[in-house]
Amino acid sequence: MKKRMRSIAAARRAARAPDPRPDGWPLAAPFRIGDVAIENRVVQAPLAGIANAAFRRQSRRHGAGLVVSEMISSRALVHGNARTRAMVEIGADEQPAAVQLLGVEPEVMAEAAVIAAEAGAVAVDVNMGCPVRKVCKTGAGAALLDDPATGAAIVSAMAKAVEIPVTVKMRRGTTPDRARPAEVARALVDAGAAAVFLHPRAAKDEYSGTADHSVTAEVVEAVEVPVIASGDVVDARSAVAVVDRTGCAAVALARGCLGNPWAFADIVAGRPPAVHDLPEVVEELEAFGDDIAELLGERTASVYLRKFYPWYLADHDVGGPTLEALVTAETRHDAGAILHRIAARPLAA
Repeated sequence: MKKRMRSIAAARRAARAPDPRPDGWPLAAPFRIGDVAIENRVVQAPLAGIANAAFRRQSRRHGAGLVVSEMISSRALVHGNARTRAMVEIGADEQPAAVQLLGVEPEVMAEAAVIAAEAGAVAVDVNMGCPVRKVCKTGAGAALLDDPATGAAIVSAMAKAVEIPVTVKMRRGTTPDRARPAEVARALVDAGAAAVFLHPRAAKDEYSGTADHSVTAEVVEAVEVPVIASGDVVDARSAVAVVDRTGCAAVALARGCLGNPWAFADIVAGRPPAVHDLPEVVEELEAFGDDIAELLGERTASVYLRKFYPWYLADHDVGGPTLEALVTAETRHDAGAILHRIAARPLAA
């Protein structure tokens, strides 16, 4: 992941402005998923273990048209797990926000969708893309791509249970040789899916190689609902290239927004990414950290934030010892002292 984020940061530094469009910038235009109006075509993708309420608020504040929760277990939600129930609560400052559910039992997924809708979600998404073995061995996540009948049964049960749109986040297949993305997408749309999020890597590939958006184009051609493309979208130029190549309705940012929440506004506006100076980065990290601490508590927040420090500092010449000190800091205050030192700003009392 560190190597991948360094490559993304290098791409940001080298990025150029996309060519001007005589008919206006396409990613700034609104679109709809079912009855849900979305103000632009740049979506914050569901990110397991990351896209909590604070992260979603930050994404909306920086211009994401739609935000999606982290992956949430339908069974834990239905069984009333307090921590899981809290994960689906949607604040007014996140809207429009969708909830992504993980599971393999149609009736449980339907009941979980009802809970998510009651908690404020404007849409519910079915996770059919997670490549993690412990998820797939239960038949959930990307494993559903090899069992499209069950996937369709899940979508159908959820669509009948709620009035909000049901969407699906899928990969091209479990392996490249077994992939049937257009066929699977058609079956899911026929079952009631109002949109398809597509990451055109196979689950076996995880995040290696390059996303093959010719697969995305095949899915766009196969279905009559919006297709939201994910994979190697990091800036305005790469985003519009995917739109031009595939005809997709929107793009979703995943790793491209980690440490760079400004990417949402840059892509919506069609401008190249800027390298933000250290004081601005520290200010953003502090605001985000305060929100995380309010959500998770100080102790958990200090651990959660450790993975973010290298992402935010990827554009800056911050040495390994400093990064090591940040990711091992015991408290947010300790990490803050380091951040303020490298940004040459005094730490608030």
